[in-house]
Amino acid sequence: MDEMRTKSEDLLERQILRAEENYRLLKEQKVRAISLIGSIGSGKTSLIEQIIDRAAPCGIVVATIVGAAHGEDDVQRFRARGILSVGIDSHGACHLEPKAINDALHSLPLAEIDLLFIENVGCLRGPADYPLGGETEAVVIAVTEGDAVVHKNPKIFSQTDLVVITKVDLAAAVGVKTERIVNDYSQINPHGKIVLTDTRRRRGIDDLLRALEIECANTQW
Repeated sequence: MDEMRTKSEDLLERQILRAEENYRLLKEQKVRAISLIGSIGSGKTSLIEQIIDRAAPCGIVVATIVGAAHGEDDVQRFRARGILSVGIDSHGACHLEPKAINDALHSLPLAEIDLLFIENVGCLRGPADYPLGGETEAVVIAVTEGDAVVHKNPKIFSQTDLVVITKVDLAAAVGVKTERIVNDYSQINPHGKIVLTDTRRRRGIDDLLRALEIECANTQW
């Protein structure tokens, strides 16, 4: 048992060191990196697309790193919009690792990028043990996942900076009370921020931009 614990601790320490290396590299290149975690279908890609739509006219150069257990569907969505995007195949794992992020960073022209989104594999539990080195980490949850999602996954929510609730227009239809999600998160992480969004109607995007502290010299969100 002690040997297993030691191996686990050694693995976590290596992951943290690699994440810190990524953080330093991004800081040196003056790239702001935001990591998004969320289940498949939670709306991570749609949120990034709408942020890009608002940020691009301000002259903010955005790139993405996208993890997936299989395929490059989301990478192709970004590339179709003219966004520089790197895909990472997790080979079935439900998380990205900092080493894979480091490899992706070295394939990007970081000197030309202002804002980088790292979209993790569609899962809530795996990413909790694998820091990636971004400046900000946000968890995206859709109301269709139920209002007990925070209660059932306390670890990831206790360590994230921001929670984005998506598809709030469907809350009544699926019998979900967003108030419970907000209250559960506030109890687990009283210092975290929470934003409610409806991407179909582009609601809450300005609130999200403010929460992420993405600024535009010519526009006030």
